[in-house]
Amino acid sequence: MIDESAAFVPIWMVFSAAFGFMIGVAYGDQARHRKCLEQTNDDLRDQLQNSQPCASTVQCELKQQRRVINDIHKRLVAVTKGLEKRAS
Repeated sequence: MIDESAAFVPIWMVFSAAFGFMIGVAYGDQARHRKCLEQTNDDLRDQLQNSQPCASTVQCELKQQRRVINDIHKRLVAVTKGLEKRAS
């Protein structure tokens, strides 16, 4: 006669192997997604660092333009005040 407990053990072995395989696939997929996201974050971090010098250059350019406009304004005010004094 066939022992029923002997037939029952291989079924659980198959179920446990299938369950382990599914967990392994899920964990491997999660690890792959994490690596991909880390690579994307590194790329974005590099792009951000490369773009920051441009921002400082733009700010320096704006400061220079403000200085020029302020100088023009000072000279223009001085000239118009001089014209007002002559006209009086």
